[in-house]
Amino acid sequence: MTDAKAVCARSMEIMANGTPADFAEVIHPDAYNRESVDEPPASRGRGPDAFYATALWLRATFSDMRWEVHEAAQDGDLVALHTTMYGRQTGPFVPYDENGRPARAFAPTGRRFAVRHTHWFRVADGKVIEHWANRDDMGMALALGWLPPSPPHLLRSLLALRRARRMS
Repeated sequence: MTDAKAVCARSMEIMANGTPADFAEVIHPDAYNRESVDEPPASRGRGPDAFYATALWLRATFSDMRWEVHEAAQDGDLVALHTTMYGRQTGPFVPYDENGRPARAFAPTGRRFAVRHTHWFRVADGKVIEHWANRDDMGMALALGWLPPSPPHLLRSLLALRRARRMS
């Protein structure tokens, strides 16, 4: 796979169902995900294993997850994808703090969502070497019923945070 736009689109596709071998195929050994700052410690490294850890984290929260690529643009080693992310929240969503501990948790609601993203990539040696995103987190929070927070959802989220902290 040498087309940079196709490599980047494939890196999005495998977040939903790819194997470690799939990640090794499209993620550079020195790849860095700028979004990993809020992700579990295993996601904060470099290379295919860190990107795969991000995929596992997302899969633990969202079922039926997928991205639809609407447009792709390339300028040299920089690729931008305009996408919609789809999914259903069937597990707790747990962002992490700077020390790698669960910072918050959003209890599963079972609701579906579709939100627009742009994902930005740098490509080297035919593989993704850097990733960052502009996401509609507010739209996702509204669609999933995290906002406005109801008292029952707040309680379920506090319990989910307690479980996540015990497991970390």
